[in-house]
Amino acid sequence: MADIEEARKTFQQFDADGDGFITADEYKSAMARMGDFYVTASVAEAIIASKDANGDKLLSFEEFWAGVHKG
Repeated sequence: MADIEEARKTFQQFDADGDGFITADEYKSAMARMGDFYVTASVAEAIIASKDANGDKLLSFEEFWAGVHKG
């Protein structure tokens, strides 16, 4: 996924409350909606932490984009 508009749409699917950040709970819920029921709360927390540049336990669009953009 190298297109920023596609990335924004994907980000919005994960950001359930629309606050501009993806929490571990939102990540887990989005993955379940997509059929991946193996993402537990601790797995979601680890995934968020691996891309969370500022350590706030939230994934901003910029952090999300940095994680998916391969330019």
